[in-house]
Amino acid sequence: MANYTLDHKKSFTLIAYGFSIQSNFQDMPAMQKEKTEFWDKLKADGRFNKLKNAAKDDREWSVNEVYQGKPWNYFAVEAGKSVGDATRIIEFPESEYIVVAGNGDKETLFDQLTYRAFGEVLAQITDYAYIGGPNATYRKDNGDGTFYGEFWVPVVKK
Repeated sequence: MANYTLDHKKSFTLIAYGFSIQSNFQDMPAMQKEKTEFWDKLKADGRFNKLKNAAKDDREWSVNEVYQGKPWNYFAVEAGKSVGDATRIIEFPESEYIVVAGNGDKETLFDQLTYRAFGEVLAQITDYAYIGGPNATYRKDNGDGTFYGEFWVPVVKK
């Protein structure tokens, strides 16, 4: 099983641009393709930089959430100022969170940590359960071409 920690996190809010996922969750290559196309579009049309310029730190977040009955993925930041055309403001509850950390390539780290958390950690933990709601992964540049990231998912004790 992948290493993880159980951390208490205060509530926090992310501001985001997102899209409704059309792929089957079991089809990882199709989901990665959808996300890559969306993120490339954000960079091409300037919204990526708009969010980065509003951020209060250098963390880039990928958020997964079921919203209005549909799965969504978002590129998000903790904003220091508002972004008027953002798709959504996402609130995370104060809670215990399973945290899965790791280092890797910028383009694959979000998915690596997410799949490690859901495929290995949450599948084997017996004393905590995912409470639903949004889950998120952040990444930040290590300065050597690699990135450090953490996947956070809110849980409750069974």
